[in-house]
Amino acid sequence: MLVLIGLGMGLAFRSFTQQALAPIADTTSTLQTQVARVLNPTPTILPDPVTIINEVRSLARLETIQYSVEKIITAEVRQEVFGPLFGDRLLFVAHGVVIAGIDLNNLEVSDLNLQEGVLMVRLPDAEIFITAVNNEKSYVYDRQTGLFTKGEQDLEMLVRQAAEEEIYQAALDDGILDQASVNAEAYLLKMFGALGYKDVIFE
Repeated sequence: MLVLIGLGMGLAFRSFTQQALAPIADTTSTLQTQVARVLNPTPTILPDPVTIINEVRSLARLETIQYSVEKIITAEVRQEVFGPLFGDRLLFVAHGVVIAGIDLNNLEVSDLNLQEGVLMVRLPDAEIFITAVNNEKSYVYDRQTGLFTKGEQDLEMLVRQAAEEEIYQAALDDGILDQASVNAEAYLLKMFGALGYKDVIFE
């Protein structure tokens, strides 16, 4: 009987203690949350309500091909004798797209000639309209800095710029402009055929 009474009093005391300390625990938890918010604040984005539109142009671009390109870019700074101490090396995997086609704004009336039922068409040269690095898919694969440096602050930005140029050049080297012209002719051949021109020759 005495043991049961003792257990009951112990449980009651524990419950009383927990209830008494609950406000303190809640206050401590709230304080920790507030401190965390101060040390790691969530950034607030405040866009300027004023928007300035510098230029508006009408476009007649016929996009006929898109390349998806992946390039690995390596950037190095101070990789000589003191590289292990002051060097910075970055390995960047870049994903990007290149879109090419022809600008129909450059098509003049004189570029279309009808000779004995045959439509002669001289198309503008193909050109690249868009070259862009996909920032969501691109990433830094590896970065190694020397013992006495935190790395070059602008190195990743410079690598991203170089990546865009490399993606552009890779598409050129692969013949994107030639393929853009071929695709443009195939598309316009169907369009002229629908307009009633059955015989079309591209000069």
